Amino acid sequence: MEFGEMVGKARLVREEYAAVEARRYGRSWSREELMLGFVGDVGDLAKLVQGKEGVRARDDLDAALAHELADCLWSVMVLADAYEVDLESAFLQTMDALSNQLAGDGGLDGGA
Repeated sequence: MEFGEMVGKARLVREEYAAVEARRYGRSWSREELMLGFVGDVGDLAKLVQGKEGVRARDDLDAALAHELADCLWSVMVLADAYEVDLESAFLQTMDALSNQLAGDGGLDGGA
């Protein structure tokens, strides 16, 4: 699947969530609420990483980690869409800039 197709799928699922939210709450989530949902997903991901490092036991750890990584990717795509950011272009530009920075001085300065 191409990146643009992934964004389209993320947008479609977001529209489905918005319809459910409208029925339940009378409105869909705001961009701020989308961000708060992402923060919750990152927290869940952190716990799963702890599990992979042997700190938190869980039977379905590999499947749960894959699911949560996909949830986080979806949240980033939805936020980018909500703020009209061309994520594919931004990603490529950022990776090029980081590569150039690393090639130029051979080190890390925390600029990412």
